[in-house]
Amino acid sequence: MAKYLVCGKYIGEGVQGLLSEGGSGRRSVIHELAGSLGGSVESVYYAFGEYDIYGIFDMPDNSSMAAFSLQASASGLVSVTCIPLMLPEDIDEAAKKTGRYRPPGVDWLP
Repeated sequence: MAKYLVCGKYIGEGVQGLLSEGGSGRRSVIHELAGSLGGSVESVYYAFGEYDIYGIFDMPDNSSMAAFSLQASASGLVSVTCIPLMLPEDIDEAAKKTGRYRPPGVDWLP
């Protein structure tokens, strides 16, 4: 499964919904939506600052994570940002791959 950092910001009446249902009530809804898409939620944290809520998710693939984001955002009461997370070993593999790249304004390739 792919791992994601999910960040959310409650908008307008979404804040009122959070106040009436509480943090644990909303956490249950988040777990239910992720599970219905074949994923799971590792952790959920509330915060103050740029985002109101953060979560670490395990989802089967990018389209499942996109479906979560679309369904939650379609309410108009929360804005969701999803960030794919990679293990250090993923970066090790990426560092082994090479490609040809010419920077802008440079007429030569090494």
